[in-house]
Amino acid sequence: MYHHSRMLLFVSLIAGLVGADRAAGCPFCSPTSQTFSQEIHSADVVAIATLKELAPPRDVEDLSQSSFDATRNIPRATFEIGEILKGAEHLGDLRQIEAVYFGDAEVGTIFMIVALGAPDLDWTTPLRISDRVREYLLLVAGLAGEGPERLAFYQEYLEDQDDVLARDAYDEFSRAPYADVKALREQMDREQLIAWIQNTQLQPSRRRLYLTMLGVCGQVADADMLEEMIRSDDRQTKSALDAMIASYLTLIGEDGIPLIEELLIKNQDAEYTDTYAAIMALRFHADQGAPISPARAVEALRHMLDRPQLADLVVPDLARWEDWDSMPRLIQLFKDSTDENSWVRVPVVNYLRRCPLPEAQTAIAELEQIDPDAVRRARTFFPTGPSPGTDAAANASENVESPVESENEPQETPDPENTETPTVADTDDLLEEDAYAAAALDAPATPDVPAATSGPQTVDLASSETVEIDGARVSRTVWTVGLSFLGLFAVVYAIKLTLT
Repeated sequence: MYHHSRMLLFVSLIAGLVGADRAAGCPFCSPTSQTFSQEIHSADVVAIATLKELAPPRDVEDLSQSSFDATRNIPRATFEIGEILKGAEHLGDLRQIEAVYFGDAEVGTIFMIVALGAPDLDWTTPLRISDRVREYLLLVAGLAGEGPERLAFYQEYLEDQDDVLARDAYDEFSRAPYADVKALREQMDREQLIAWIQNTQLQPSRRRLYLTMLGVCGQVADADMLEEMIRSDDRQTKSALDAMIASYLTLIGEDGIPLIEELLIKNQDAEYTDTYAAIMALRFHADQGAPISPARAVEALRHMLDRPQLADLVVPDLARWEDWDSMPRLIQLFKDSTDENSWVRVPVVNYLRRCPLPEAQTAIAELEQIDPDAVRRARTFFPTGPSPGTDAAANASENVESPVESENEPQETPDPENTETPTVADTDDLLEEDAYAAAALDAPATPDVPAATSGPQTVDLASSETVEIDGARVSRTVWTVGLSFLGLFAVVYAIKLTLT
């Protein structure tokens, strides 16, 4: 059962890498839908239109006739365009259009209507909106594309009485850079945020956002309220625990870590979801570099090695923050692992592959004698390889040509204009994602737990034809096809493991 659950989580993570976004304003939040501003940006024409005439009713018997043509007989209503939010140049003098509409709204109802494919406009199904949404859209269309100023606008609609507006405002915050949220500090309403946080009936996703914002604008005294919530045994009270811990540590700094260690890291009886929330919070702050240093985060996460069934959750972090002092414990963890925690073996191998110390290569050879399949899986699923100078034993035997062969082979002169040298940062980013995928390959899946993140360097494949990772531009097609094949391979291979 564990292998099956971990397989699903691994596949989900691979899919998530394809559509990953930049570091979010709320690192613990997930957008619920495409925002209005995103829709406006991606469309050729966006307008507010009024329903003028519904499609004429169709006789049901027509649908059974062999001569029925769905492309001609699909119901199309008539709309009159009012305000044009985008794409007036594509409309020209056109003010009345027909669009597919299956509803039964009254004539005079207003809609948001979008067209793609200019100059041959293809109108999508209209979205019925209220007068307030109409006014909101007119304002959204005039906002700057990015920056904290746009968040100041959306902040006014958080928990709006119109859930459409409240949801859109939340989604804008969840996709904005964290730096923009921090820049909004002076304009945040601390008292309102506390009131929302104390409302246990609020959706956990919304609560995560408000906890993150309180971490930005709150006071040290607010940490007492958060500590009480963290200590609570009531699931409703401590929903959104990951953001709650992160906010608590933001306000109180490293002085708050002993509480988190005792309650959630060292505590063998702590629930998995609570422990994972604590790991996420520590990981977030260590990646930020403040107020929790990576060294202090490592010190806290090392305690997870005393919980063998969950140790795999932190092995990638120890590698990423170069905690090579933990190598002897991890080697022993590999050797002592049983069927109940064998999933720790792949992350340990990848930790050793990344370690620059010669002892790591010796250990890989030793562990390969114990479980060759684990070492093979690490190299197969994560073929990008370790940091420069690591996994030398494997690379030396497979990739190094003899001096005689090198001398006899014609050498190609590289073209400096067409050659890109990957930086250490490029390698680290790929390894970082490899490491978290390694943990996910064998991590127990649990409900309502956000997927592990791999740091601030992510790939947004939806925004442009190329993506940039620390200055290296990569074709979107290459990333998409490559990751798709990796995901497919993961599914097939994991199913094979499950069946055997």
